[in-house]
Amino acid sequence: MALLEVNALSKRFGGLKAVNNVSLRVEQGEIYGLIGPNGAGKTTFLNTISGMYLPDGGSVIFDGHDMTGRKPHQFCHRGMARTYQIVRCFPQMTVLENVLIGGIFGAGLHRPAATVKAMEMLDFVEFPFPADTPAHTLNTMQLKRLEMARALSTNCKMLLLDEVAAGLTPGELNDVTRLMFQIRNDMGVTIIIVEHLMKLIMGISDRIAVLNFGEKLIEGTPDEVVADEDVQRAYLGASV
Repeated sequence: MALLEVNALSKRFGGLKAVNNVSLRVEQGEIYGLIGPNGAGKTTFLNTISGMYLPDGGSVIFDGHDMTGRKPHQFCHRGMARTYQIVRCFPQMTVLENVLIGGIFGAGLHRPAATVKAMEMLDFVEFPFPADTPAHTLNTMQLKRLEMARALSTNCKMLLLDEVAAGLTPGELNDVTRLMFQIRNDMGVTIIIVEHLMKLIMGISDRIAVLNFGEKLIEGTPDEVVADEDVQRAYLGASV
């Protein structure tokens, strides 16, 4: 069953068509990859299907509800959460306080229940430090784990991940790959991941869509996408 249906979605910035007539379906329980060259419209697509940008055309159906034009908090309350390419946290707050925000304002939990949920999610993402650690002391990987814990504390059905592997070491990459499988397999959360690292995206995705100049070039399994000549020209840089 499709958890997300995007129909002929478009987003323009002046004369630039950042997303142009893109349609796709993400099935419940999938890990769905979204790739493409720099400037292809990937992050704009995520912003438009999660309410940060108002679409100029098309529709977004999430969990059976028409969410076209809704605000980010409405998407969150419906069950869609996300992380960002540049990690966002409240640096002067503790790790626990950062994650509490997801449970209180995303899931609508009272503080005691939100605290229990936050501690469960910090444990789930294997956060390495005490919950009272100030967020401003964390490195990139620790902030990424914090952000994922906060998103999962909203009780989301779908998690959007924007370049979660950026800046990670090979060892950290293995850890985050394992974590994404756990989020899908153990929590039942559907994932859409935008990523440039082909090793990661090909290794975890059930299906992949390729964007180029704001348009969907192809959609298919990792093997189908890699074998496509247009993808090789546009994304992999091969001469075919």
